[in-house]
Amino acid sequence: MAMALKEWLPPEAVDIVLVLFLSLLIGLEREERKAETAGQYAFGGVRTFPLIGLIGYSIAFVANGEVLPQVIGLVIVAAFLLMSYSHKVSVGGMAGITSEMAGVITYVVGALVFHQDLWLATTVSVAAMLLLQMKQALEGLTRRIAPDDIFTFTKFLLLTAVILPAVPNLPFTPFHINPFKSWLVVVAVSSVSYASYVLQRWAHGKGGVILTAALGGAYSSTVTTVVLAKRGARDEQPRLFAGAILMACGTMYLRLAALLAIVNVQLMALLAPALLVLGAGGVGAGLLWARGAGASGKGAAEQTVTANPLELSAALMFAVLFVVMQVATQLAATYLGKSGLYSLAAVMGATDVDPFIMGITQAVQASTALPVAGGAILIAAASNNVFKAGYAWYLARGRTGRQSFLLLLGLASAGLTPLLLL
Repeated sequence: MAMALKEWLPPEAVDIVLVLFLSLLIGLEREERKAETAGQYAFGGVRTFPLIGLIGYSIAFVANGEVLPQVIGLVIVAAFLLMSYSHKVSVGGMAGITSEMAGVITYVVGALVFHQDLWLATTVSVAAMLLLQMKQALEGLTRRIAPDDIFTFTKFLLLTAVILPAVPNLPFTPFHINPFKSWLVVVAVSSVSYASYVLQRWAHGKGGVILTAALGGAYSSTVTTVVLAKRGARDEQPRLFAGAILMACGTMYLRLAALLAIVNVQLMALLAPALLVLGAGGVGAGLLWARGAGASGKGAAEQTVTANPLELSAALMFAVLFVVMQVATQLAATYLGKSGLYSLAAVMGATDVDPFIMGITQAVQASTALPVAGGAILIAAASNNVFKAGYAWYLARGRTGRQSFLLLLGLASAGLTPLLLL
């Protein structure tokens, strides 16, 4: 439509109309805000903001697009805005500077229209309108989000948006260590764990043992097993805690499926049916067991997560372990063969299996056959469940420990069944 109008109007006419329209929108919003603060000084309204937009457009037009005159014009407009703010402070004490900043944005919008950045000018105006209108919602959000959570999200951006693009995407050494892919694995594991960490913090104290098991399993099934086993030793609800532990360990398979989907699609396609069935079966059986015999699932559960998964030290440690496991996996596959790799997978189950399993996802691209790598992942997960069965039996003791031990051994056995298909 704008192009059609320009065929019979001066080219600048449509631009001026657009500047007036966008500036007027901002001015209308500020006029509405002035009405809410009747009797107090407030800067600008339905006339002032369109005038500022026209000034921005006119200076850009006269300067023929040169940058320096436009910057000088912005400085002059900003000086008037500063005078307005100084008067506002002298009259009413503490005062916000939102309207004055909106005036600066309006000047920039006028200049953008002259440069024919129409999409950018419209987007900036709409974004400014939304920010101005959402004052109460945004201020309420700041009260609900703790400062630590903001800092944590900043670290997430550091890991993903700052460090990851800067890491070289080339293989090094005879072991084909790719720094970019290694750090991508760190980001993937940290992201899945962080999502569970955030949900646990949000739901802490609200969902009881069942929700703790489901979310904790997505963070770390080993940590969750230890915590629930200790809690079960002090509580006379063996079926509830044994079922919750089984749920957490079943969630581990779903977590592995999500990670494989991010870092190695081939392995994900190979193992997806097994992982999804094992995950759904473990979670479902655990839920049924916990709900049986009158177990309500509403018992109090301690916080399962004690460390933020986005701590930089934890991320660096995981990266080191991942590289070590990648080298160890390739050496085992090259010199010890299939049986050696499977033996290494069984031993790794005693600890956190994430570095080993993620190392497998990269080793499969170098020297390990796809079915062998898939088998090693299943063995490592099953071995991890066996060790967790031992942890639960030792820490919970009594009926909770025995039930947990048998349920996790059953899940471990089921986890080895897909090896027959590989």
